[in-house]
Amino acid sequence: MELYMSLAIGVLFTVGIYLILSKSLLRIVLGSSFLSHGVHLLLLTMSRLKTGAPPLLDEKAEAYVDPLPQALILTSIVISFGVTSFLLVLAYKAYKKLGTDDMEELRGNENE
Repeated sequence: MELYMSLAIGVLFTVGIYLILSKSLLRIVLGSSFLSHGVHLLLLTMSRLKTGAPPLLDEKAEAYVDPLPQALILTSIVISFGVTSFLLVLAYKAYKKLGTDDMEELRGNENE
């Protein structure tokens, strides 16, 4: 199972970096979203994919699942959702004001 997760993480990182290196502002935002999803899966895989009882105060279960990685990933998902929505609004406002989403054209001239 860890092999499939590692392959999925590699694909997400590859697609994310490819999109970040493009010239379109929307692709850059989508690339950062793919990278954050890859990090979420990486954190989940690093904490070991194991099954067990929920971490409740009960002595009947033999194996417990660690709740800390799940809490960290949930917090990271909320933060990345906020950052992605902010970047999408920022890209939309830049497109409406300047009329383009090409990063080379958004850079401007040296004289400005």
